Amino acid sequence: MSDKHYSFFGAVEKSFDKAARFTKWEGGILDQIKACNAVYQMRFPIKRDDGNVEVIEAYRVQHSQHKTPCKGGIRFAAEVNQDEVMALAALMTYKCAIVNVPFGGGKGGIKINPRKYSAYELEKITRRYTAELIKKNFIGPGTDVPAPDYGTGEREMAWILDTYSAMHPGEIDAAGCVTGKPVSQGGVRGRREATGLGVFFGLREVCNMPDIMKRFNLTTGVEGKRIVVQGLGNVGYHSAKFFQDAGAIIVALAEYEGSITNPDGLDVDEVFNHRKNTGSILNFPKGTNLAKNTDALELECDILIPAALENVIDGENAPRVKAKLIGEAANGPLTPEADEIFARRGIIVVPDMYLNAGGVTVSYFEWLKNLSHVRYGRMEKRFNENMNTHILGQIEGLTGKKVIEKEREYILHGADEVDLVYSGLEETMITATHEIMNEWKNNPEIPDMRTAAYVVAINKVGTSYAELGIFP
Repeated sequence: MSDKHYSFFGAVEKSFDKAARFTKWEGGILDQIKACNAVYQMRFPIKRDDGNVEVIEAYRVQHSQHKTPCKGGIRFAAEVNQDEVMALAALMTYKCAIVNVPFGGGKGGIKINPRKYSAYELEKITRRYTAELIKKNFIGPGTDVPAPDYGTGEREMAWILDTYSAMHPGEIDAAGCVTGKPVSQGGVRGRREATGLGVFFGLREVCNMPDIMKRFNLTTGVEGKRIVVQGLGNVGYHSAKFFQDAGAIIVALAEYEGSITNPDGLDVDEVFNHRKNTGSILNFPKGTNLAKNTDALELECDILIPAALENVIDGENAPRVKAKLIGEAANGPLTPEADEIFARRGIIVVPDMYLNAGGVTVSYFEWLKNLSHVRYGRMEKRFNENMNTHILGQIEGLTGKKVIEKEREYILHGADEVDLVYSGLEETMITATHEIMNEWKNNPEIPDMRTAAYVVAINKVGTSYAELGIFP
């Protein structure tokens, strides 16, 4: 079957089937893991600012309830369709399983181009969508917890929370009905950059594996690695920024309006500000424009990070990709055909289903914060600082030497919320990377890292179903 006729959900199912044969589960349990449990398709009217009425098409899919609540973002995009939302919900199930976040997979989508609607219209759409979810019990801190995705952010999550709270007066855990909220509304510090930071932690861990780096004649670590990032949205920007801060060289950046390159490295913030001021990354003074926005994908580099939309690398352009590692920061940026081509060429694809799990991991931390009603670090920060001060004072007194000021600040610092969130995310991504790599190493027949990740996910979800009894 050609790339052009491939459904996104079909691609996820194909990857699932490829991995399922490396697991011990019988056909019935595999069918249950694979199936979407509930698909809610809705239509509702809104009145536009010009007085016209428009019927909005929207979806919410709950892929798996082996753990509850279901969890997954809501995207606002003109391309939204049922197949895409089902695929993304399925990926959420496997993603949560891999990173040991106790949620089932869910996803939502509203078929609009948010750029063509005023803030007031978007608010009406978001609030009505939330009301529709409430009617069918498709949202709630113990049922289904949405989050931001493509085309949505903190503002939309605040509208969802407000609508939910208004319709559930007195519900003490109402703030846990949605994540990715502004900090003032119960959000968690570090959520905005979480997906990009997770991409960085995951790829850094792969780059720290001597056997993998040796395969490509590369040194371990990320310093000096040449990186191309496609997409300068929230995920792409933060991925690029964390790599740049760690000493990697960003040799090209791509957006839908075009792509730019500089072999000596682009400064991510300078490019970001140039785009903010001019509306485009093109004609950046310290970069060269490429003929097409997709040209960046085919540049010579060590790591390619597609961080935009799905299916940007397919059977047609995969043979021209020159990267040694591909980190899928977006959901489904490679088609199954591209996967097979890269496996044959020995290029390692670090798969989306765990690499971009930073968002859901930190969403989990936010949900826990909402249920516990206390900010991370509030109880222990000052105690730790006082204890560290005491220990340092004792050591300095016994040795007669003083610690330099910069080190003193670091040692005495008690963990803030953002420190704990970063630390929890780092632990999650490192553990998940090793679980997947061990599965791959222990079974030489597994063809690639994506299949190994699916095997890990299927085994965890399968264990849940087996322990529940398949029909709880």
